[in-house]
Amino acid sequence: MRSRLLFVLFALAALASCAKPSNERRYQLDGQVMSVEPARKLVTVNHGEIKGFMPAMTMPYDVQDPKLLAGLAPGDLITATLVVYSNGAYLTDIKKTGSKPIEKPPAEAASPSASSGFELLKPGDEVPNAPFLDQNGRKRHLADFKGAPLAITFIYTKCPLPTFCPMMDRHFASIQKSLKEDPSLKRVHLVTVSFDPLTDTPPVLREHAKSVGADLARWTFLTGDRDEIDRFASRFGVFVTRALNDPRDITHNLRTAIVDADGRLVKVYTGNEWTPDQVLADLKSVA
Repeated sequence: MRSRLLFVLFALAALASCAKPSNERRYQLDGQVMSVEPARKLVTVNHGEIKGFMPAMTMPYDVQDPKLLAGLAPGDLITATLVVYSNGAYLTDIKKTGSKPIEKPPAEAASPSASSGFELLKPGDEVPNAPFLDQNGRKRHLADFKGAPLAITFIYTKCPLPTFCPMMDRHFASIQKSLKEDPSLKRVHLVTVSFDPLTDTPPVLREHAKSVGADLARWTFLTGDRDEIDRFASRFGVFVTRALNDPRDITHNLRTAIVDADGRLVKVYTGNEWTPDQVLADLKSVA
């Protein structure tokens, strides 16, 4: 009887340990709801600093229990628990604490003309030959990669959420593995551009490349002048905002692009809902 009891207790302990991953971290989040998408189980929150984890920023967050989104609306003030684990993050324990009007950003100027250089690229457009520095500190231009189909993505190395920049790294690492195994993709090159040049200097990018297992013969990391990078990234639909008191406090969206061997845009993926297999299929169509 005693041995059976010990077995049951051991099994319950094992189940408890499975239910809560050892690498799970929890943080209190206080902020204002900017948008709610119940169908996607998503809420975008403008929140303050999460001490020990990330600066103040506006981010979309997954919500595992859609009931937590019931009754929430843009402008609501909330408190919640941010749960972060190895490959993702989500909000739970969401509680409404009040409401206030959402502050509107300054009125934007009229849409720029194509001649200004800020118009969104369309499939078939030539990608700008922007100047960069690579992870070894060498001056590079995008034209240096002509002759090779490219997959290009945009990140910064201090991005804290596993489903944002770190996911782009993981996806590119998976794509890199497939490139090595498929002779038809031998000319394809991967390019990661950092939009945080203040932090992501060439030595930092070199260490980051090592940490994600990048083969620098097939995968290049680029940094450079912040304004040049912002102009280049904006052509793909990348929008980056930095806090006035700390340019390392970055809010951004995600874009990943396929560029053919002639330097022309093939396709842009929005957000993080694409898969390595989708990108590989598009690369094969232009390889």
